[in-house]
Amino acid sequence: MKIFRNVLLGALVLVLVLVGFGTWFVRNPWPQTSGTLAVPGLSAPVQVLRDKWGVPNIYAENERDLFMAQGYVHAQDRLWSMYFNQLTASGKLAEAIGEPGVDADRFLRTLGLRRGAEQEWANMDADSKALLQAYADGVNAFINTNRNKLPIEFTVLRYSPEPWTPVDSIVYGNLISLYLAGNYRLEFLRARLIAEIGEQKTRDLLPAFDPSTPFIIPDEVRGYEWMKGVPFAALDAPVQWVGDPAATWGSNNWVVAGNRTVSGKPILAGDAHMNLSMPSIWYMNGLHGGRFNSTGFTLPGVPSVIIGHNGKIAWAVTNLNPDVQDLYIEKLDDRANPTKYEYQGQWQDLEIIRDTLKVNGGESVPLNIYITRHGPIINEVVEDMKQAEPMAFKWAKLGDSQLFASLLKLNTAQNWEQFREALRTWHLPGQNFVYADTEGNIGYQMTSQIPIRAEQHSGLVPVPGWTGEYEWQGFIPYDELPFVYNPPRGFIATANNKVIGDDYPYKITEEWDPGYRAQRITELLEGNYRMDVATSQQMQADTYSIPAGNFRAYMLEIKPSNEEEARAIELLRNWDLHFEADTVAGTIFQTWYWFIFQNTLRDDMSETLAKDYLDGQYERHGRFHITAMTQIIRDPNNSWFDDKKTPQVETRDEIMQRSLGQALNWLKENHGTDTNGWRWGNVHQVSYVSLLARSGNPLFVWLYGVPPIEARGENFSINTGTFTFQDPFSMAHGASQREVIDMSDIDGMQAIHSTGQSGLVRHANRTDMIEMWEDVQYIPVPFSREKVEQNAAATLTLTPEGSR
Repeated sequence: MKIFRNVLLGALVLVLVLVGFGTWFVRNPWPQTSGTLAVPGLSAPVQVLRDKWGVPNIYAENERDLFMAQGYVHAQDRLWSMYFNQLTASGKLAEAIGEPGVDADRFLRTLGLRRGAEQEWANMDADSKALLQAYADGVNAFINTNRNKLPIEFTVLRYSPEPWTPVDSIVYGNLISLYLAGNYRLEFLRARLIAEIGEQKTRDLLPAFDPSTPFIIPDEVRGYEWMKGVPFAALDAPVQWVGDPAATWGSNNWVVAGNRTVSGKPILAGDAHMNLSMPSIWYMNGLHGGRFNSTGFTLPGVPSVIIGHNGKIAWAVTNLNPDVQDLYIEKLDDRANPTKYEYQGQWQDLEIIRDTLKVNGGESVPLNIYITRHGPIINEVVEDMKQAEPMAFKWAKLGDSQLFASLLKLNTAQNWEQFREALRTWHLPGQNFVYADTEGNIGYQMTSQIPIRAEQHSGLVPVPGWTGEYEWQGFIPYDELPFVYNPPRGFIATANNKVIGDDYPYKITEEWDPGYRAQRITELLEGNYRMDVATSQQMQADTYSIPAGNFRAYMLEIKPSNEEEARAIELLRNWDLHFEADTVAGTIFQTWYWFIFQNTLRDDMSETLAKDYLDGQYERHGRFHITAMTQIIRDPNNSWFDDKKTPQVETRDEIMQRSLGQALNWLKENHGTDTNGWRWGNVHQVSYVSLLARSGNPLFVWLYGVPPIEARGENFSINTGTFTFQDPFSMAHGASQREVIDMSDIDGMQAIHSTGQSGLVRHANRTDMIEMWEDVQYIPVPFSREKVEQNAAATLTLTPEGSR
């Protein structure tokens, strides 16, 4: 018994030691948020006031200290995600996580995001350089004084961060720009479709927004026959780390003039839709010092405020998705070891970069990057694409953007004219900005450097690079980009929809969003002359689906073959078309639609192509097949409905009848026979997973685990709950942040983002916004010093090193 007691006591002591060590290990990186901290490099004290959600407002006596403090504070809460993002963008991810990062590194280093960032830094104006450097100094001050308290990811991976540089901030901006642009992927997919099913069927499945727009397939490309069988996975190497560009056609914003509001001043609202990760891409932050007095949403790793207001003007953005990328097919002198490429009958020297990828825990990987006048050749570094003809990737203004200078001017703009001038150098990513000011004005400005293409170059498919006939003819001048100021209708709204009329002389893109969200927003705004903050919040929560209403009309015409089908159709008939968590009819609709488009389209494609187009390798949220099916379903005898695997010719109603039975069987098999288990919230859930957990490290999977939560909305509702058809109906993408601002009460801004301020494991502010975000609730974001102090839960004073 004595031995047993000693063993038991020893085991208990060991458990307590392990628990104590584990607690210390997790809590050790948590930042100090109260009291005083010495920060080397500051010239004067800086105050950081945080509210209970961890949102800091920074007050400094000069701009250098302000931006240095922002770098320090960002590093306190988000240092690992900052490094993860810039390493990914730089093609250095494998240096931290090892072999799982190699494929993404090969691809992203070939694209040249960091080369572009270095070029931008070299050409940057002195003012922008000074503030970027101040931010980097703040990040490094935190690292240097907290080497024994860095986030646990650094310890587990045994990765010691190199000093942060201004280029690290710029390259992260380039990564966001890549995430918000996916034109080259569409060109790749469209070429594959043409090769396998022909031009007309490709038009049906990937329609241009303007049906009269020709694909203009050059004779020289031989119908892209060499694309047959090339899987779309070839372009997916960076997706698991960057997020999927296929899902980025999201975001809503609107601004309403004072003659339509209760307060008599404009109300501005916005919610940017992006992939939902842990932690959120966003970090709320106020900046007060020198020329700067702004608050809103920031990107950790990047100085200034990205979305928000500065006491005089407010702004919100949606993704424009202009066509600024092209694939050029090149002729090389030697595929195995090329040195030259052909252009207009002459052999030109390739720019060749001999590079090496460092791999944490493994051997370095050599990398050769081949660059033509059109850009880097991307398929030479992707194994599955080596059978395809060499394709160079051209991207407008990569390396020639002045995004950070634009951000600084945006943060300090005081009126419409200064706002427009600030956006003149916002070359990428292309965005729709809405604007409001305290004087009562509202406006809209499109931003981007959009190429003007030769007439024979549609921008929709890869084109020959060797002929010289498909070169860009310059860019749309900024002063000719669309803008609106104080429109008579009294409001402006965008939701990735077509924002120009048919008479606009330039082509922005042929890949606009279908416009359902914009239609719904416009309908809600048109009839309301008593808008207030609560009304805009209700709009951001709206889950009504226009395409569901369009499709339901055809579904209700189907004659049920049994009582179970009759009950399902009756549920659809009585449904209000809102995708709330408790709807069963919404689940039946989406499952039935899923089987309808599978049964209509799959038999016309190879299994590889069907997997890519239908199951989600590109069509993550059905943006194109909803457009295609909307057209196809109007004709009950459309040839797409005929199942090529059967001898008879099927019609629309036969396919829909078959699909209903399959949908109900699928629901019973996967979610039980009790229809209460078919609630939309049961089958449509969002799981916040750290991108690092995707490395497969079980420790990270456990540390970052957050229970799934029920999700509202669907792919085309204002409150978007974007789900995949590959893993029905798991939500992967949605409103990453929300803001509503009444310009009559700048202190009354309401906002939220999708997780919490902290990225530190088990920290209280890591997940405390999730439930509010899902319920479309908000936290107050005061602006005046008085209100910020009233709202403060902690005050930290950063002092120059050596001061008391």
